[in-house]
Amino acid sequence: HSRYRDTPNPGAGGVIDRAAVTRFWIDARPYFVFVLLLVVLSGCAGPALRDDLPRPEPSYALPPASSGVLSGIADRVTDRYGSGASGFQLLDGSHDALTWRLALIDSAASSLDILTYLWYGDVSGNLILERVVLAAQRGIRVRLVIDDLMTIGQDQALANIQALPNVELRLFNPWEKRNLGSRAGEMIAQMERLNSRMHDKLIIADGHAAILGGRNIGDHYFGLSHHYNFHDLDVLAIGELARDANMMFDHFWNSEWLATAAQLTTLPDSSKAEAGWQRLQQGNREAKELASFSRSPRDWSAKLEASLDTLRPGTGYLVFDEVTATAVDQGMLATMFEFFRQAENELLITNAYIIPGEPGIEMLQQLTDRGVDIRILTNSLASHDVPAVNSHYEPWRKAIISAGAELYELRADAAIQDIVDVPPASGKFVGLHTKAAVVDGQHVFIGSMNLDPRSAAINTEMGAILDSPALAEDLRRVMLRDMQADNAWHVALSGDDKLSWSNDQETVSSQPTRGFLQNVMNVVFKIVPREQF
Repeated sequence: HSRYRDTPNPGAGGVIDRAAVTRFWIDARPYFVFVLLLVVLSGCAGPALRDDLPRPEPSYALPPASSGVLSGIADRVTDRYGSGASGFQLLDGSHDALTWRLALIDSAASSLDILTYLWYGDVSGNLILERVVLAAQRGIRVRLVIDDLMTIGQDQALANIQALPNVELRLFNPWEKRNLGSRAGEMIAQMERLNSRMHDKLIIADGHAAILGGRNIGDHYFGLSHHYNFHDLDVLAIGELARDANMMFDHFWNSEWLATAAQLTTLPDSSKAEAGWQRLQQGNREAKELASFSRSPRDWSAKLEASLDTLRPGTGYLVFDEVTATAVDQGMLATMFEFFRQAENELLITNAYIIPGEPGIEMLQQLTDRGVDIRILTNSLASHDVPAVNSHYEPWRKAIISAGAELYELRADAAIQDIVDVPPASGKFVGLHTKAAVVDGQHVFIGSMNLDPRSAAINTEMGAILDSPALAEDLRRVMLRDMQADNAWHVALSGDDKLSWSNDQETVSSQPTRGFLQNVMNVVFKIVPREQF
């Protein structure tokens, strides 16, 4: 699944390995004693996973649909660009990202496969859920994989979804005990296992069209939050890459890391399910944030037909961390390093969470020594949703710049807020969640992989490596736009070893923040080992 699968992990000595994670949990358990209070308060009784059921028999993706609008569009992509080719489109703006997901769901003729880290029960999450259920009601086979991290208190809803005709729901790396207190106790007892989460994001329709990238399912990712919204990135792929994505989905679907929601001891409740369905539909009809979206399924043939003239042709393949019976086979960091090392002239990186380690700095230095122009955009403390990451990125700023890379940090008041927020929603700040790179204006990476220890050695990650000069030019244009002074701070290092941050309005000598509390959190989180971020 990765042409670089056999590349040695570059994490040794700088970015952590599994042994380091294990040592961390042994050393860090005292930090988590407070969690025991939750166990005492919540008790250990409650819903659980059944262990008396046999594992479901392996099952696999349906053959690509032979009818329907997506099948027809995929055939025309192949006719235009040849066997093995795909058509690609960047999903840069939040509105497009949600609209295209609705288009794939509504257009499916035979199957929908959705794999995600987070699926929030908010405005966008409920809208997508409604459309998925309506697809199942019209006979589409639906397979859902959700990481179990944030499903606390949702077992009734999960059981009700599992009971729907044509729907099967599986949970990645689930807690055996289901309530908050029991989960806390289980986390302490099995920290290394339960700390590994599935960070991947993928939706496949009919085996012909797929969306993958950085976005989870939730309002922050689709510009609908009134608190803050992410500048994020996905790619729509129609053709061969979508068909290949079925193999990745099946790899997770049949993994021993997944449990079917049929194993929940919470049983489906038809009366609660019907009441919940009515509330969901009414909420979607009334949500003012959805004013610019189709609130019911529609025919997307015209939009898909028009896309044929804007899709960027190319080839590509998926790369992802595989899971064995007992472990995550981390290969994505090695894959990313090898992708970066292909650069001969230019390397552009946009990544939300960067903690490079010595191997990362060494790689940057080697590339700039060869004359490669490197520009990197990440979050500033001001735009960060996770100050703890900034605490451990902060010491690497000077090393990144000294290695010859140009460093930029997103402004919390970035001008691109007009494509991030979807009216009437208006976030108080913009955060960066994109994970993308362009090599030499031809090769593209888009995925879920952060350049930090958690992505490197704890979570599962994925992405697509694409050869498409036209798509690369589109992405390059977006990345350079985001690095402009009205969107980002340029971080520079002076001759007296002092950092400065400059934009089109001012230059400051300390890292930009949104206020005093962020500074406090930035200091506090320095005591937490960087291996967790």
